[in-house]
Amino acid sequence: MLSRFTAGDEPKSILADLGFTTLRLAAGLMMAFGHGLGKVPPAAGFVDAVGSLGFPMPPVFAWAAGLSELVGGLLIAAGLFTRPASLFLAVTMGVAAFMKHGADPLFSREGPSKELALFYFAAAVAFMLAGSGRFGLDFLLRGRRQAEAPQ
Repeated sequence: MLSRFTAGDEPKSILADLGFTTLRLAAGLMMAFGHGLGKVPPAAGFVDAVGSLGFPMPPVFAWAAGLSELVGGLLIAAGLFTRPASLFLAVTMGVAAFMKHGADPLFSREGPSKELALFYFAAAVAFMLAGSGRFGLDFLLRGRRQAEAPQ
């Protein structure tokens, strides 16, 4: 059994749950306020940038991207609808990393790179797979529903 070798990092460990919650809160809030807030409502330049990527109906896709970053980030931070919010954010960050920053280097000190978009993409995929964790609203609501279910 693997947990025998992980010395306190078992999935049921309170420290592991706190660590996961810290990452979920930080990634969600940084995404929402650092990236999404400035895109809702989408400025004309952002709509044009979305259109330059080849998306039809650029205003609709600009709104979708901005809302996935702002609302999705807040939902991820709260641990509410974590998996669907993370799916939308992963798609948005995939577009950012592989289309918008596709020709940019992975790391750069002088200009744009795809590093940050890939980091948020990886975090969103992790939250999509793992859910909210023990300290998210999804977990609390699921526990309440299970307690209220007829036996």
